[in-house]
Amino acid sequence: MARKGILSTNITPNSAAPGRQRPTPQGAVGALQSSLTKLQENAVQDIDPELIDNAGLEDRLGLDAAEQARLTESLQTYGQQVPVLLRPHPEAKGRYEIVYGRRRLAALRALGLPVKAMVRQLDDHALVMAQGQENNSRSDLSFIEKASFAAQLQTSGYDRQTIAAALAIDLPMVSRMLKVGCAFELDFLRQIGRAPSIGRERWMMLVDLFQDPAARSRAHTYMKRPEFAQMTTDARFEAVLQAAQDKHRVAPPAPKSAPRKATVTAPSGTTLAQVKATDRSVSLSVGLKGFDTWIEENADELLNEWFARWQSEQSDSPQ
Repeated sequence: MARKGILSTNITPNSAAPGRQRPTPQGAVGALQSSLTKLQENAVQDIDPELIDNAGLEDRLGLDAAEQARLTESLQTYGQQVPVLLRPHPEAKGRYEIVYGRRRLAALRALGLPVKAMVRQLDDHALVMAQGQENNSRSDLSFIEKASFAAQLQTSGYDRQTIAAALAIDLPMVSRMLKVGCAFELDFLRQIGRAPSIGRERWMMLVDLFQDPAARSRAHTYMKRPEFAQMTTDARFEAVLQAAQDKHRVAPPAPKSAPRKATVTAPSGTTLAQVKATDRSVSLSVGLKGFDTWIEENADELLNEWFARWQSEQSDSPQ
């Protein structure tokens, strides 16, 4: 038997994760109010984005800047074609909570445009179910985003049967997703991002490596490098995996010593040349006309004198 959509059926909250319940009106007044509520829920309304707060669980591990820019440009050019889903804020009258459509909300907020939304009366249980079913209709959620969503559901007190229903997966897949999603802190996953090209097997490799505290420490240390934030999300995962595998242990470059500078002067105090020396080279900038020619003509003699002095020092040094 096909399962009905979350928005077309009443869902009984899980006792382990109680939702906020609203009293049901009785009699003719209640029937009229119920009819008006259904009409309102099916209508698309324009809502000020500043009246909308986050709700539910985090189903996206950050917003890709390039993708978000394309969405913002599309909404600015063509307008909002698909409404978001909201529910009335359970504690702040006149405000709303987003159920799904966070990317559209962020783009419309940046554009200063009202949000076209459907407003439904949903308790907490129905909210996460609606969010999960909406996620299943999208093909762009990565494995780790789904695994993280499953882990957040479990942390919120939902049993595995409910998680399976929310994500439209079977119980064995729930177990596999939870093994990955529960292995990493949410902040760690946010730093890596969606990693859309990385599947379950690669994430399981990282789970196994992170059993070693030293491997976990190497990965976290690598993530502090300035270049890490500039990588693509897939590249960030690969870099963390390699660091955990001990493939990023490259000796840091030796600090460069500051160049040594000296001035060659005549007995009268006139500057003849500027000398700049490093561990690898010496440069001489001659400021007195004719001195450069003299150095060029006497270079062999100067070199022979230095070599003779060096040999003498070597023979005098104790062996």
